[in-house]
Amino acid sequence: MLAPAAPPASTTCFPPIPYLFEGAQRYCSGSGRIAAPEVYARVRLDPVLGAAVAAAYMVAPARDERAFPAYAAFCRETVRQYHFLVGRVEFGGLGVAVRIVDEDPYADVESLVDDLRRRRLKVWASEASGNPHPYLSDGENDMFRAVHDAFGHAASGRGFDRHGEEASWLKHCRMYSPLAGRAMTTETRGQNCAHIFYYRGGRFPEQKAVLLPRAFSDPRLVWTEGSTAGWKRPHRAAQSPAADPARRGARARPPGPGPPAAW
Repeated sequence: MLAPAAPPASTTCFPPIPYLFEGAQRYCSGSGRIAAPEVYARVRLDPVLGAAVAAAYMVAPARDERAFPAYAAFCRETVRQYHFLVGRVEFGGLGVAVRIVDEDPYADVESLVDDLRRRRLKVWASEASGNPHPYLSDGENDMFRAVHDAFGHAASGRGFDRHGEEASWLKHCRMYSPLAGRAMTTETRGQNCAHIFYYRGGRFPEQKAVLLPRAFSDPRLVWTEGSTAGWKRPHRAAQSPAADPARRGARARPPGPGPPAAW
């Protein structure tokens, strides 16, 4: 049964790595899609929303052909981001040396950041994880792990706790087109919420090639601490009673008027 709330979680914030934050801005060509660093430092994941995302992920099938166009776009854009990450600096790339390894290389975000400050990154091989993806090849999955650690975590200044994962999703999804971003949301927000709110951090969920309800790809569902803007609860049709403590008597955060101006 889906747990209505996650255990209390501390959150890790650190100064974003400048060349990665600036690289993400350059990749987006000054479109204004990347918010200021202080916005990502205030992002929090409300457990009611997290449980709703987890519920949607867990009831979805392992693969849905209707998701394939989004996944095809996601693959193309991930490969492009990866080449930008590892490309030589003199040719416009960021010059990060990526190495695929057979064990989880980072026990904490500090170790990840220490490596990336030196323009190097280790990625746990998808093949070694024993959790194959129904659409992505192991190589494509490894590329995504690399770009998400760099452009999601290190460029946002947020760690691996539930709030950090939410901020990293928000930061990195802005580097994808709206179509690809829906697949990217499944790969990050969907999997992380299932891991935290369904499995209580005990295991990682089965990887899937599906699209979550469209509302869960909407940055207006993000709550930033200390702001009058907050998440708006998705339509009840997107939630099950077990996913929503408010439907069982628990108090929920009131919805805000909309997203901050600089998303």
